[in-house]
Amino acid sequence: MNGWAALLLALTLLSAPLARAEEPQRANQQVSGVRWQDLSEDQRRLLADFESRWEQLPPRRQRGLAQGSRRWLSMPPEQRDEAQRGFREWQSLDSEKRREIRRRFQQFNDLPEAERARLRENYRRFHELSPEERRALRKRFQELPPEERQRLKEKRRR
Repeated sequence: MNGWAALLLALTLLSAPLARAEEPQRANQQVSGVRWQDLSEDQRRLLADFESRWEQLPPRRQRGLAQGSRRWLSMPPEQRDEAQRGFREWQSLDSEKRREIRRRFQQFNDLPEAERARLRENYRRFHELSPEERRALRKRFQELPPEERQRLKEKRRR
C-alpha cells in the first residue's frame, strides 16, 4: 500500500468514529460515555495515556476512543503497521495540506452512497493497474487539451 493509500486508511480509521459521533442526537436525549472499567484490559492498555483524564473527556470522545481501540485491536499486524505509517505521514503534513485533505474527505462523505461506491470502485481498479499502466493513464490525461480535461473533471463532479 502506498503512502497516500495508508494515509486514507488512517483518516478513515480515525475519522469514522468521529463522523458517526457527530450524527444529530435528539435534543433531550442524554448520551452517556464509556466508563474506564468497562473497557477491556487490552483497550485500557492501549488508551493508558487517557486514564488520568478519562472522566473529564466528553462522552463522544470516550465512545470514539473506545470504538477506535476495538478496531485497532482487531487489525492484523500488517494493517496496524500501514496505519501507523499513514498516521506518521499525516503528522508530517503542514496544516494547509491537512485542511485540504479534511475538506476533500468531507466532500467525499457528502456524496450520495452510489457515487461514493463508484469512486471506490474506480480507485480500486486504478490501483490494480501496474505502475506503468497508471503512469500511462496519467500521461494520457495530462496530454488532453485543457477543455477536455476540464470536461472530464466536471463530469467526475456530477
